[in-house]
Amino acid sequence: MILLYMNFEFKISDNDGEILVKMARSSVTEYLQNHTKITDHEFNSKFNVNAGVFVTINKEGSLRGCIGYPLPIKKLSDGIIDSSISAATKDPRFPEININELNDIVFEVTVLTQPTEINVKQHEDYLSMIKIGRDGLIVENRYGSGLLLPQVPKEFGWNVEQFLSYTSEKAGLDKNAWKDHNTKVSRFEGIIFKEECPNGKVVREIL
Repeated sequence: MILLYMNFEFKISDNDGEILVKMARSSVTEYLQNHTKITDHEFNSKFNVNAGVFVTINKEGSLRGCIGYPLPIKKLSDGIIDSSISAATKDPRFPEININELNDIVFEVTVLTQPTEINVKQHEDYLSMIKIGRDGLIVENRYGSGLLLPQVPKEFGWNVEQFLSYTSEKAGLDKNAWKDHNTKVSRFEGIIFKEECPNGKVVREIL
């Protein structure tokens, strides 16, 4: 898949995905062992392009941490390292991962296209303009903002309306906030790579 941004294209190969996921694990390992950020000049040079990215950590099939950058405000190299450490240590929903868990957790990396607002005349139009398995969503208004990745509705078997409602709730809003004309709904796509098992083979996930 090729990520399309305002003035360039950026293609991520399966080999790139493997490198990104391994760096996510290495970043967390380095931080938990030594409380320092990993330094890799070759990695920084290879992924020296701004891109949105999320790192998800799962343990025994359940979420253990997920944090990232929705917008391409950081170099992908920096975003991966920062998101990995934050997902492991700063997700407010979970206690900090400890070093003894490293062999029990699975790392997943999602590189995002730039979000674009979905313009509709009436809220019902969203239902035909959003595709499950392709789109991730951001719902936001002046009271809050929430994001769900493209893989989430597939994992839970949601339809589009449920996806919109749960993204609204992720923003701390009423589940029907997406129907309000003052609420902005944006979509993005993602390239997903993950370990098949803790520290195992890295594969591209096809939704």
